[in-house]
Amino acid sequence: MSGKAIDVLSIGEPLMELAETERGGERLYAPGFGGDCSNAAIAAARHGARAAMLTAVGDDTFGRAFLDLWDREGVDRGHVLCRAGERTGVYMISYGPEGHDFSYYRQGSAASLITPAEIPADAIARARIVHASGISQAISPSCTDAVFAAMRMAREAGALVSYDTNLRLRLWPLDRARAIIQAAAAMADIVLPGLDDARRLTGLDAPEAICAAYLRLGATVVALTLGSEGAMIATPEGTRTIPARRVTAVDATGAGDAFDGAFLAEYLRTGDAVAAGEYANAAAALSVTGYGAVGPLPTRADVTAFLAKS
Repeated sequence: MSGKAIDVLSIGEPLMELAETERGGERLYAPGFGGDCSNAAIAAARHGARAAMLTAVGDDTFGRAFLDLWDREGVDRGHVLCRAGERTGVYMISYGPEGHDFSYYRQGSAASLITPAEIPADAIARARIVHASGISQAISPSCTDAVFAAMRMAREAGALVSYDTNLRLRLWPLDRARAIIQAAAAMADIVLPGLDDARRLTGLDAPEAICAAYLRLGATVVALTLGSEGAMIATPEGTRTIPARRVTAVDATGAGDAFDGAFLAEYLRTGDAVAAGEYANAAAALSVTGYGAVGPLPTRADVTAFLAKS
């Protein structure tokens, strides 16, 4: 796909996933794939968008596994750097009475070494949407600056900027996260916050107030996910609450990323934020019916069939 138009260019860190499972009475960790912006790119591709990744991986087993994954999923990886002598980040998921618990081994990962000079202007110029997240910026100061550089390039090229506020306090303190995420959200056309994170970042409680705050920063679309309560879609023309789709949930890992990828693909297809929210809400619901981040991501056919039965 390199050299061709890109619908969604996603900037962020891929992480190899090791998810707890049990076999023969032994606790084992099964391999899988994660990383919020990689998940979102794969989700967008499964809904028919021309998706691409902008990141770096180590020249190691996990990095090569990601290259193979993106090839299988139809995600352009022509702008993925493969760094010799560096490593790909890893996270582990354990399950207990309180749900899932994450352990990360990502410090100094290949993706965290990206600099503004490595942002390819040609790829940005070919993208309709450039997507990043708070995590994309939190993993290192150079990545903070690289995402800002990509956003500026996107705005200059006339592309839309999409930003998931995705807050990870293990990566940076709240005050710094607030400052940087607010600055990034002010450069975004589409802001994709989750309710719990947005409450910490804005100091506001009501979903309507949170949406209004991001609209005031300059967004034209705010798609606020409300967990088990669904989603709220806000534009300057009004606000719509989308009720949750009822499913048997087993693992919420990657549900927000499933929403992001589905929303962006459908918004590009229809130009209708509320319709995209309805669609993404259903995609996120389906994603929690299986284990892991990537495996349960639904396809367009899955979502269409689910909506038809609802």
